[in-house]
Amino acid sequence: MVGLSAHHRPFSCRLLIFFCILHPGTSGQPNPTSNTPGKEALSVQGVRGSSVELECSTGPAAMAVLWSFTPLGSLVLRPVAVTSGTSSKVESGALALGVVSLRNSSLVIEDLLEGARGHFLCQTLVVSGGQVHATYLYLTLTVLVPVSKPRVQLNDPSPVEGVFVVATCAVREGTEPLTFSWHHHMPQGPGEVLVGLSEPRLQLDPVNRTHLGWYTCSVSNVVNQLKSDGAFLDVIYGPDKPVITVEPLGFSEDGFWASEREEVTLSCLAASNPPSHYVWFRDDSQIHTGPTYIIASASRTHTGLYTCLAHNRHLDTHTQTTVQLIIYYPPEGQPSCAVLPTLGGVTLLCTWPGGFPKAQLHWEGPQGIGPSASGNVTWSYTTAGLPNGSIFSCAGQHPTLAMPIFCRATLWEPPGSPTCWTTATVGDQYIMLSCEWPGGEPPAMLRWLDGQQSLGDLSSSQAVYLLQAQSDLAGREFTCQGFHPLKAPGPHCRLRLEVPQLTVAEARVSVLEGEEAWLGCALQQGTPPAQLLWLGPQQQHLEGSTPGFILHPEGTHLRLQVRDADPAHHRGTYQCVARNALGNSSQSVLLEILRYPTPPNVTISRLTYRRQRREVQLQWAIYGPGNLTGFLVQQRASVPSSEAGAWEVAASDIEPESRDRRLGGLDPGVLYAFRILAMNHHTAGYPSEVKTPVDPAFSAYPAVLGAAGTGVVVALATSLLVFQYAARHPHTFPCLSRLLVSVEHEQQQRAPRESFEAPAGTETASPTSSDPIQEPTDAPVNVTITVTATP
Repeated sequence: MVGLSAHHRPFSCRLLIFFCILHPGTSGQPNPTSNTPGKEALSVQGVRGSSVELECSTGPAAMAVLWSFTPLGSLVLRPVAVTSGTSSKVESGALALGVVSLRNSSLVIEDLLEGARGHFLCQTLVVSGGQVHATYLYLTLTVLVPVSKPRVQLNDPSPVEGVFVVATCAVREGTEPLTFSWHHHMPQGPGEVLVGLSEPRLQLDPVNRTHLGWYTCSVSNVVNQLKSDGAFLDVIYGPDKPVITVEPLGFSEDGFWASEREEVTLSCLAASNPPSHYVWFRDDSQIHTGPTYIIASASRTHTGLYTCLAHNRHLDTHTQTTVQLIIYYPPEGQPSCAVLPTLGGVTLLCTWPGGFPKAQLHWEGPQGIGPSASGNVTWSYTTAGLPNGSIFSCAGQHPTLAMPIFCRATLWEPPGSPTCWTTATVGDQYIMLSCEWPGGEPPAMLRWLDGQQSLGDLSSSQAVYLLQAQSDLAGREFTCQGFHPLKAPGPHCRLRLEVPQLTVAEARVSVLEGEEAWLGCALQQGTPPAQLLWLGPQQQHLEGSTPGFILHPEGTHLRLQVRDADPAHHRGTYQCVARNALGNSSQSVLLEILRYPTPPNVTISRLTYRRQRREVQLQWAIYGPGNLTGFLVQQRASVPSSEAGAWEVAASDIEPESRDRRLGGLDPGVLYAFRILAMNHHTAGYPSEVKTPVDPAFSAYPAVLGAAGTGVVVALATSLLVFQYAARHPHTFPCLSRLLVSVEHEQQQRAPRESFEAPAGTETASPTSSDPIQEPTDAPVNVTITVTATP
């Protein structure tokens, strides 16, 4: 208590004396307190490292408050802090509790330490009824400690399967009671699994391979919860008896089958930790080391007994398994089915040669099972009454195949009926009759007939017959007869040989000059198909490469496009010609090309040089009626004493609204002549008069007059300013001032003689002999300068 008051004013010492001499019951009737020394203290909890606030009495305002602390197991009361309302003091020994401060009458401890665990006493001095009373409050502070991060300890991290294993969850500190939970995570498992609760020890008795994995423990108390890092339990076991698998998979009573020339993979797997070491043997001879043995291309020499030996090097234990592998080879590919047409039926063929042993084949149809044989089998079948789409199957079986392999033959009618057409050979020497009836199984049989006479033999799906081209074939009719086992009677198609016939879209076509013209013709009939072509006005053959013409074939139509129609080259009669091996026909079309009206006349109004005679400025005007779409400027260069050159285009595509143009790129040493023409599309008007450019008139005289006028104005303005300044300041320029005064005096004497009348309301001061005549300082000066420039 002495040390507490040594750092305060004297009144603080008197307050401490009151705390020492007062006790509950002093002054007769003490004020009520939260508790008295004989009662149980209030309990308060705080967490280490956080803050806690201890509140004192909330009664009348206290004159002073003293906080004291008694550690657990001690009877010594130690002062902590004191306040008188206006000043406060915290004992240096309070650092053992944390960071201590006072907030009114409450004691606040931040960064709480475990040393703050104990009993606190709050003493207050209050004035009530004119008397000083002392109150006391006892509090017991419990400091809670968070749990530290736990750690998993294994008595044996790599045990052998079947022994006893204990896992311990170690915690350095934490306020009890503590709650424990255990979790297990397998390497290939879906996630953590809860395996134990409430105990710090997890017992695995006996340990097995399912216990392999990471173990974590969680610890919690009233303050917090923490989880440990994982500890891996590596259980040693195996190897189990190996399991051998063969790919591709084929089983038999004695072992496995595999096909010749295929890749065969033998895999061995024996559960073991650490993983097993594998060794392969064939007929007691070591052939490979590793879990997988691959036969890149199996042959009959690979038939034998295959043994897989699995060895656990950690435990020095081993197991083994033996299987038999026999190499068989099936026929190559798959069974082949074929259908051959016969009169009134079909012959079914099924073959699948090769293989060891040979494959067994047998037919099966819509009305039952057919014959069977080894390697190949034939079945003759009558198709009378057989529906369209009937299916016949041939199944092939072999010991190396888990399932039979099938080939199928479906009998179906070809769609529609035969299609006939004709073509001509090169040079139209022969006419080829073609007939086709695609589809169907078996394929349809076709034959050409001339009336009742057969032309050639039966053929499958397509029949072709050649006739020598003759004019007497026109009008003759030929028939293609079809045959199929499922369709009776057989369908047919006919064709008639004819000379081609033509029609034209328009017999007379008129277009304006420069536009496109379209001439069209169409083939009406003609067998064999005719060739369409166009002949020009001079009977020339028009092709796609002919300049100015484009051909547009569209089926039986042939259109001729004439581009940029020109009367001199394109006007006239065109012929559309159709030709085939039996003859030809033609139709004529007259093409008229009309010119545009003549545009108005043009005259050159001005033609002058510019920029050192390298450019000219051209202006023109139009006279008279007529439509126009633009202008064309021509130029002609000629050297003196030589003939004029040819006219060249100087500018084209000039808008019809334009009336002037600047032309460049001229040679100053060459004499040029120009003319202009009005254009109405492709029709040119009469050329204008021919003119040569002239130099522009000299224009320096206006510039000289302008410069002279400007100099006069500047000089006059400067003189007026000097005279005005001299009149207002006579002492600065005395000579000039006397000159101005004498001039003014003469003007004043001359004024009465000229009957000068001053404005009304203006007073004029008469000069006296004693006062000098002064010119008004604000007299205006009017100057008028007129400059006339004549070009």
